[in-house]
Amino acid sequence: MAAHRTPSESAALAQALSAAVRGEVDFGPTARALTTMDASNYRRVPLAVVTPRDADDVAAALAVCRSHAVPVVPRGGGTSIAGQATGTGVVLDLTRHMRKIVDLDAESRTAVVQPGVILDDLRTAAAPHGLTFGPDPSTHSRCTLGGMIGNNSCGAHSVAWGTTADNVRALTVARYGGDMLRLGRAGEAEPPTGLSGPTGLIGLPELIGENLALLRTGFPELPRRISGYALDALLPERGTDLVRAFCGSEGTLGVVTEATVRLVEAPAARALAVLAYADESAAAEAACGLLPFQPLTVEGMAADLVREPAGLPRGGAWLFVETGGATPAEARAHAGRILRAADAPAGLVVTDPAGQRALWRIREDAAGTATRMPDGTEAWPGWEDCAVPPARLGPYLRDFRALLAAHGLRGTPYGHFGDGCIHVRIDFDLLDPEGVVRFRRFSEELADLVVAHGGSLSGEHGDGQARAELLPRMYGDELVALFSRFKNIWDPYGGMNPGILTQPARLDENLRFEVLPKRPVDVTFGYPHDGGDFSAAVRRCVGVAKCRTAEPTGAGVMCPSFRATGEEAHSTRGRARLLHEMLAGEVITDGWRSTEVRDALDLCLSCKGCRSDCPVGVDMATYKAEFLHHHYRGRLRPAAHYAMGRLPVWLRAAAPVAPVLNALARVRPLAALTKRLAGIAPERTLPVLARETFTQWLGRHWGRGTVILSNDQVVTVWPDTFTNHLSPEVGRAAVRVLEAAGRRTLLPGRGLCCGLTYVSTGQLDKARKVMRRTLDRMGDCVGDPLVVLEPSCAATLRTDLSELLPDDPRAAELAGSVRTLAQYLEEYAPHWQPPRLDRPATGQTHCHQHAVLGDAADRRLRERAGLAGELSGGCCGLAGNFGFEKGHWTVSAACAEETLLPSVRAAEPGTEFLADGFSCRTQMEQLGGVRARHLAEVLAEGLAAEAAPLTGCGPVQPSSDHGGAAHFPDGHRHEEEQ
Repeated sequence: MAAHRTPSESAALAQALSAAVRGEVDFGPTARALTTMDASNYRRVPLAVVTPRDADDVAAALAVCRSHAVPVVPRGGGTSIAGQATGTGVVLDLTRHMRKIVDLDAESRTAVVQPGVILDDLRTAAAPHGLTFGPDPSTHSRCTLGGMIGNNSCGAHSVAWGTTADNVRALTVARYGGDMLRLGRAGEAEPPTGLSGPTGLIGLPELIGENLALLRTGFPELPRRISGYALDALLPERGTDLVRAFCGSEGTLGVVTEATVRLVEAPAARALAVLAYADESAAAEAACGLLPFQPLTVEGMAADLVREPAGLPRGGAWLFVETGGATPAEARAHAGRILRAADAPAGLVVTDPAGQRALWRIREDAAGTATRMPDGTEAWPGWEDCAVPPARLGPYLRDFRALLAAHGLRGTPYGHFGDGCIHVRIDFDLLDPEGVVRFRRFSEELADLVVAHGGSLSGEHGDGQARAELLPRMYGDELVALFSRFKNIWDPYGGMNPGILTQPARLDENLRFEVLPKRPVDVTFGYPHDGGDFSAAVRRCVGVAKCRTAEPTGAGVMCPSFRATGEEAHSTRGRARLLHEMLAGEVITDGWRSTEVRDALDLCLSCKGCRSDCPVGVDMATYKAEFLHHHYRGRLRPAAHYAMGRLPVWLRAAAPVAPVLNALARVRPLAALTKRLAGIAPERTLPVLARETFTQWLGRHWGRGTVILSNDQVVTVWPDTFTNHLSPEVGRAAVRVLEAAGRRTLLPGRGLCCGLTYVSTGQLDKARKVMRRTLDRMGDCVGDPLVVLEPSCAATLRTDLSELLPDDPRAAELAGSVRTLAQYLEEYAPHWQPPRLDRPATGQTHCHQHAVLGDAADRRLRERAGLAGELSGGCCGLAGNFGFEKGHWTVSAACAEETLLPSVRAAEPGTEFLADGFSCRTQMEQLGGVRARHLAEVLAEGLAAEAAPLTGCGPVQPSSDHGGAAHFPDGHRHEEEQ
């Protein structure tokens, strides 16, 4: 079935689909580029994307595609790892509209769902009834029920609750052409209710009756046999189970429009036994022996997947064995019995829910973290999903490791050891023709090895394009011929996801790397973790789509713009896909000038959340800055780039006349004109300029002259633009806190700038010029401990500085010296005791601090000061210039409404509102109506209150036990106030 169309044929198809479907029909380059790939190694370019609103729309789209002989691929979360969610015809995006939980019956323990329902949404809806949906792949926060049915997904709890096929009771399915079938467990198929096309599954009884012996003997018995079609479910003694036979069909038979699923009772309490072994083979051999204890999970993981100890007992591999109970004591006792029976060299039982989540996060992120070897080498899927009988898993893993070594390959096994299912990413060189040849040769030999151990080529992720070609090695030609016959009964015109399962494409065709540039792209950032190669940086995104979660995970940030809009183009993955296609030049053809990429990046807040929260460390803020640099080179920029992108220049110029400008800003017509000319959102209030800058105050505070100080009593504080010109009270407070800790505050120089605003607007030539000038002016101070009060500036100095100036050793030295106030106090004044404040606190952790600097020291400092409570995760939504720019107000406010503003409204009287970032404080003031403060301000106030009974009111006096020479690199010297 041809997918390529002439312009007139495409126009006719677009017209027919638009007339028949009430949902969106998109033939544009953005929609097509976003769906060229899933989470696999493969890439296929579709003609169009259709987002049906309901089952009638699905049927209508299938009817139109049948009449135009255009193939169709249904797509859920796009997290498939074998290539089955990509196609060359029309992609049906079932996630936008068809995500309704139609019914949830706690008494019968069933739910009726549409195919686009996110698994976690179903589990959340079932939780108040003490129920859950058993299968839970690691992508549970973004995978859909329709995709799970298509792949027969399993997850960690399949040893207790089985695969998706075990938990589906009935299906409503639309076939190619538009006719509908209702599939039930009793084997009945209701007459089709809809449109043109063949009626019923003609020929299915004959297929079963003529091949009973083959169906009874041709399928290996093991818990994770996902490969091929489950034709043995059609045997009479198994009730001719069409539901089970349909599950795992990977979109090749029809489109699920509604499903009735089974819910199971969720344990009231859980415990986690973590068992350590010498290596993964030893762990695998132990796993089977734990199954009689009826655990909820038996997961395995090797040490080379764990980059940090993370609280694991010492060993080379671990089993995570989860138990349930009616009470915490019962769950703990169950885990304790397993720990004693396992005879592991080391182990522990974790009952704390937070501790369990932290350990499970290591396992769930493995699909991403395993894509990079410890030395940074890329690793890929393709053979990440084999399953063998659990009793054979230990010997299989030893043979698997030997096969890797024989081919000079490396991989990191992990997975569902209790079910004999292994996941692994392997360092295939899929960019080199010889590497692709080795990929094929290894795949063929591994397929034979899996079959020799009585296993299945796929144990969870499906065959797709990665393994379908090799199905004859597992099933033999006769049974694979039955697969084709079964497919033809359902889809006689071959329009449903062709090239998958039957008549498959070769496993080394359609590789997504083939279209990328063969030489490194000329870029400005250094990309040190990607060998300086922008293409390699973009390749980091493997499509697991952790960025598509509906709410932030704990303190996580990524990806606020997706959560605000729900659009794939505004997710980290979507933007990475568009950049990939920009480099490929097939769908997006105008390179750095692309308006499609520009528009998708426009709503990127540059929060850097993906840098830490993405399992593979995609850094979209850097990619955005790189793109804007090239996109606007030699061209007129948006007004906001000149206004807010060059903010340090304007604020320095405005400082002498700040009172006058503040007065003018209160005149509404003048403020409105200023905002219009500067590209600022009209909804925003202009910030108030400081009457006295921080640097002016500090000079007045210390006076001039020479004072002898010892080096360990001197601290350098960075005079960032925001603290200096917009919130000098933060700098003054920090000085007083540092004085109380016995430190004398100095500035590293005059006219310094980290370059943040230039980087965020993509003015990278200017950013590098500013950064080099800063390094020159700092002189000998480079490398001294540097306290940076504004988190966004600290993050710029810590990361962007050295990545924009990779050949200047001073940049890396300065980056390594950056500390937050809390980090400095903890490291250099560990015995200093902060004032006891003893009050509740809420507010916002700056997204750059979360992503780059970490906030552990700040948490500990707040705890020591008696500030109880957690700060909000996510992003405040202002994000530097983003929330001020015209056109961003709606998304900015939506981000604030996610967690920050609800926490503000829920705060009890007397709560301290904290936010170290100027943007976060501004957002809380303008949208929440509260004045938030930097932690330094709160601590300084507490110090003043403690000192008041002894010294009276007024500022804390500096310590007098200073010695040594203290000076500015530019020659200015400062002395204590007398």
